[in-house]
Amino acid sequence: MHPLFSLWHSIQQKLFPYLEKENEPLTEKEKEFVRVVELASIDKFLGPYRWVGNGRKPKDRKALARAFIAKAVWNFPNTVTLIDYLKASRTLRRLCGWEYASSIPSESTFSRAFEEFSKGQLPSLIHEAMVCKSLKDKIVGHISRDATAIEAREKPVKKPKEEAQPAKRRGRPKKGEEQEKQKEPEFKRLDIQVGRSVQENIIELPNKCDVGCKRNSKGHTESWIGYKLHLDVADGDIPISALLTSASLHDSQVAIPLIQTSSDRVKYLYDLADAAYDAPQIKGYSRLLGHVPIIDPNKHRKDAVPLEPAQKVRFKERSSAERVNSNLKDNYGGRFVRVRGAAKVLAHLMFGLVALTANQLFSLLE
Repeated sequence: MHPLFSLWHSIQQKLFPYLEKENEPLTEKEKEFVRVVELASIDKFLGPYRWVGNGRKPKDRKALARAFIAKAVWNFPNTVTLIDYLKASRTLRRLCGWEYASSIPSESTFSRAFEEFSKGQLPSLIHEAMVCKSLKDKIVGHISRDATAIEAREKPVKKPKEEAQPAKRRGRPKKGEEQEKQKEPEFKRLDIQVGRSVQENIIELPNKCDVGCKRNSKGHTESWIGYKLHLDVADGDIPISALLTSASLHDSQVAIPLIQTSSDRVKYLYDLADAAYDAPQIKGYSRLLGHVPIIDPNKHRKDAVPLEPAQKVRFKERSSAERVNSNLKDNYGGRFVRVRGAAKVLAHLMFGLVALTANQLFSLLE
């Protein structure tokens, strides 16, 4: 029996009846929260956050981690709203690990715990373990790749001004003057990424807050201040990997690190992406790993080749990435980014992706 189905059966047949016996009947949101927490197995990742006997004993990090998952499940806009709801809801409070309303920590304690979780990448580690545990023995058909704008409440980083190059004198040099040396051709990021490890590629990507631009469905240019979340999504709207970069970074620059990350976590067959990822380096790397790239051709490329009829049918599956982006923003906190800095923004989004991933995995069994 697959471990995911075994866990789902145990939750449905044993855990829910026990919890409803001890508490009031669970609402649908509370049941969703229980499923997410059980699949997340937070205990396995709390070793670095446990008290080691030095200084004042911190508040229970397990309960705080569960509370941040609850914040994503209920789509609360901020921590104050979460705390107020925990004090009012006896059931959710007990599910997180606090018996009394007076036991709930202050907002500053939540903030300190969240900073620790973001530095240790706790939600990212939980999400990776969930994906590997649930899909390690399966073959995924399609991986759909897309990026979405993440608005942030912080000032964009100022880019250094480029020094003006002196005007090049026309004609050949005068007698006695040295001829200017030809500049060596600069390698593009995509060319370099192919020969590097996934960690080297991720570290090199810019992740400072800045200004991004894109064209909407009506052809108008829109801009935002913040970041860009890049996602790989499997069939069934299951997020496989996620990377956060500066808003101004082009989507294609993250394709190869995403391919590397997703390939380490699951076995899949097809890479689906829109015209922003139409580059020979991306297609070549996808084929190198045994995948079949189906990328919408960029009409501005002279050598663009239209998709074949069979490829067009498969390309329709790419809408799963757009659905996950929309679901994350509408239902799991993607529109309420109140923290600052790439590490905290990613942690906030990953708590939402943990809840979303668990919900999608269990929905395949119902």
